[in-house]
Amino acid sequence: MRPGDHAESSGQVPTASCRESGTVEAWNERYATRGMVWGTEPNRFLADYATGLTPRRVLDLGCGQGRNAVWLATQGHRVTGVDLSPVAVEQARRLAADHAVDVIFEVADVVEDWTPPPGAFDLVVLSYLQLAPHDRRVAHAKAAEAVAPGGTVWLIAHHSDNITDGFGGPQHPEVLFEEKALAADFGELELSRNEKVFRDVEGEDGVVRVAHDLLLVATKAAGPDG
Repeated sequence: MRPGDHAESSGQVPTASCRESGTVEAWNERYATRGMVWGTEPNRFLADYATGLTPRRVLDLGCGQGRNAVWLATQGHRVTGVDLSPVAVEQARRLAADHAVDVIFEVADVVEDWTPPPGAFDLVVLSYLQLAPHDRRVAHAKAAEAVAPGGTVWLIAHHSDNITDGFGGPQHPEVLFEEKALAADFGELELSRNEKVFRDVEGEDGVVRVAHDLLLVATKAAGPDG
């Protein structure tokens, strides 16, 4: 088990509805009372993908407490992180300071009040930004708009079958993702990966179980000069 694997599956606590669990107030309380909910290490799949990449402009949408954004900055990238929780963003800024890296963090609701700068980023990261269908489509359209020609959208999410076949993660089916919907969301990009991946996760009882995730890598066509 790598650092953060247990937290990655257990960090979201079910409430009466996915709407209630996704409010600013709910996220602020979660981050304020539970420490670094998903740890400080980057997502394992992101680390596998991004290790060794040449420095580029990176956007982390739904950056939470900054574990991925800060790690990417330590790899030499120019990183911007956006999250709706002021508590999370303040924690992310402290994490960046602890690692002596510069990251631009912005408090904004990706769906409601954030406007993507068109083509401003070479890599857009969405790590477990689990949203209901309408909000998901809005966020993904903004991600596709923000990525530059020749750039990449990289996404990891809990798979729709994780509730029945996997372990941990959100227990609201409407916020889980499946391949067909993601292919439609990013239909204007070229998909190089859109497939289920698995993580071994140690539960609080010490038993290792398997979480089912969905990994997407999609590239925007290069411009006429690129």
